[in-house]
Amino acid sequence: MDRGGCRLNGGGGGDGPESGSQMGMITLEDLQSLTEDQLSDSGNGSLEEEGEGMDDEGQGRLLHYWQDVARGHQVEVPQEMAQPIQQLTTNNDGRHDRECVPFTFIMCKEKCAEVLYEKRQYDQAHWACITCREETYEQSICYGFMRLMKYICQQNSIDKYLGMTLPIVTVVRTNENHTQISQDVTVAYYLPPRYQAQPPLPLDTDIVIEIWPTATVYTRAFTGPTNEVTIVNEINGLAELMESPGEYVNDSFIVAGYTNPAHANRRNEIWFLERPR
Repeated sequence: MDRGGCRLNGGGGGDGPESGSQMGMITLEDLQSLTEDQLSDSGNGSLEEEGEGMDDEGQGRLLHYWQDVARGHQVEVPQEMAQPIQQLTTNNDGRHDRECVPFTFIMCKEKCAEVLYEKRQYDQAHWACITCREETYEQSICYGFMRLMKYICQQNSIDKYLGMTLPIVTVVRTNENHTQISQDVTVAYYLPPRYQAQPPLPLDTDIVIEIWPTATVYTRAFTGPTNEVTIVNEINGLAELMESPGEYVNDSFIVAGYTNPAHANRRNEIWFLERPR
C-alpha cells in the first residue's frame, strides 16, 4: 500500500487501469444504515436497543452480514472488523450525531432555477487520510474505509470512539483527458471539532493526520452510485460548466459522500479545487 498526501490543494496525477470495474462500494455510511430487520432476527428491536444489548451472537450477525455484502465487491472483511462495525452501526456512547464539515458559502451558478454548481470555502483543518492502491478502484475504497473505521473506533492514541463526520471524501487522480482514474485512491475523514486542536494519533502507521490548508472548491451534487464510470462522467460534466479550465486543479478531484449508498436518492458531490493564485 502506498501512502501519500491528501490535502485539499490537490495531488499528483497518474494513469488509471485500462478498464475499470463498475461494482459499488462499502462505506462507513453503509454501516450506519442497517435496517432493524438486519440487526435483529425478529426485527422487533430498535437500533439503539440492539446496540445497547448486543452480545457476541449479535455482533457475529453484523459481521457475517457485511462479509456477505463485501464478497460481492471482491473484498474480504476480517474477523477483527466485528467491533468497529458494531460501534459504527449502533449508538456508541449515546451519540448518533454526524457532524458535517463546516464551510462558508460563496456563490452558486444557476440556470433555469437549477443549481449548476456552488462555490465554497473550507477552512484549514486536520484530516485523517490513507492512500491505497489495490487491483481495482472499489477495492481501494473499501480497504481504505475499513482501516479508517478502526481508527475512528478506538484504535487511536486516546482509545476512544471519535464519532462520525460527513462527508467522507475520496481524492481521485486522473489522466490528462479525464478518461481514466488512477489506482492510487485517498480516503479521508474530517476530525470532529473537539479533536481538531489535538488530533488523536492512529495506531495504523499508514494513516496520516494532515493539516489541509484553507481551500476554495467548486462543487456539484449528483445522485446514484459512485464508481469509475460515474466519477469520470461527473468530472467531465462539471468541467463543461466551468468558464475556464485554468480556474481549478486539473488532475486531482474529490468525491464527497453524504448518504447511504443503498438509498435510491443517494447524495454525492464532485469537488474541483480552485487553483491557487
